[in-house]
Amino acid sequence: MKRPELLAPAGDLEKLRTAIHYGADAVYLGDSRFSLRGKAGNFGPAELGDAIRFARDHGAKAYVTMNIFPHNRDIPGIAEHIDLLKEARPDAVILSDPGVFSMVRERAPELGIHISTQANITNLQAVKFWERLGARRLVLSRELSLDEIRDIRSNSSLELETFVHGSICISYSGRCYISSFLTARSANQGACTNSCRWNYRLMEEKRPGEYFPVFEDERGTYLMSSKDLCMIEHLADLAAAGVDSFKIEGRMKGINYVAGVVKTYREAVDAIGSEIAYNVKERWLAELRMFSSRGYTTGMFFGKQPDAGYNFDGESYRMSHELVGVVLDVQDGLARVGLRNRVDKQDRVGYLSPGLEGRLFEISTMKDSTGADISSARNEDIVYVNIPDGIRPYDLIRREKSFRELSDKE
Repeated sequence: MKRPELLAPAGDLEKLRTAIHYGADAVYLGDSRFSLRGKAGNFGPAELGDAIRFARDHGAKAYVTMNIFPHNRDIPGIAEHIDLLKEARPDAVILSDPGVFSMVRERAPELGIHISTQANITNLQAVKFWERLGARRLVLSRELSLDEIRDIRSNSSLELETFVHGSICISYSGRCYISSFLTARSANQGACTNSCRWNYRLMEEKRPGEYFPVFEDERGTYLMSSKDLCMIEHLADLAAAGVDSFKIEGRMKGINYVAGVVKTYREAVDAIGSEIAYNVKERWLAELRMFSSRGYTTGMFFGKQPDAGYNFDGESYRMSHELVGVVLDVQDGLARVGLRNRVDKQDRVGYLSPGLEGRLFEISTMKDSTGADISSARNEDIVYVNIPDGIRPYDLIRREKSFRELSDKE
């Protein structure tokens, strides 16, 4: 069976480097002005070319998002952006607006075009429409079932992409209007305020100022907030249905999320076709439970689920592990580490490195940048610590959150 591409988010250069380090075949990135993640770090015009070259130099593809729904005022900037991309040469651009499509075809016909999920491609006629226009890939609507994907695959030669992990909007494939109404910030132009994640209360018209909680239990309920998508157990089914690219959501997430999710899905994708049966490892599921999520769902791939299968239950983000630091260099059994959290000598930490999953190692040696022995260091410090064999530059160091919380109380 053909192994699909693993496509990861790159909200900034560090996330791009992290995604590629942990095995992404391709990354998607954008300029804040024209992509639907305007609050991500993103890339300015000068940085975008460097990011694309970095991906290419490390054997990965780079796709640039231009999937806002532009107004007339946006068109001159988009024209300039397309001219910049003509020089930067990404592997494709991701867009949804027919006008932007026409501009790319006219100004940079050599660029591949992927049609964003915001185009809401749910039927074969829409597939054929984009195919006739010259699109290379379709990011299928999140509302499609596996059976519908199989039908599209059997009737089209275009590349097909689906989301397999991450947040889901309570809207039609991301076309949300709540943020515009409540805060005058359009999700369809990259300025989403995540209004669907808020906790709402009810007020009766004739009782102004009296707010009644809407809840199912003591934590309340989030009526417009979905659980996160997780298809780790069903990747072989998606591949068999004809999906060419598995997309991870998360340009707003941190490098701890990007690293762990990409590494886990990399292993899972590599297992497709290498065994008679696709065996899901418990270690993969345990790894995905470490990161912040609203609980997991398989979305609409298998048809309608019970109501409890979609809705976030109101608990705070589930996250069992926190980022300690990033390995910057390795030499003579020591790692130079850029810290992202407090760390003390004798702390037990884990390394997100192949072959070391689930193991903890004590920090028995800690030195500062001058080589002096120290017993504690904090966020943004550079330290040298002892490491086990197998640690690579750019590997992440983590620990269980409860460990530090317990230590702080003692």
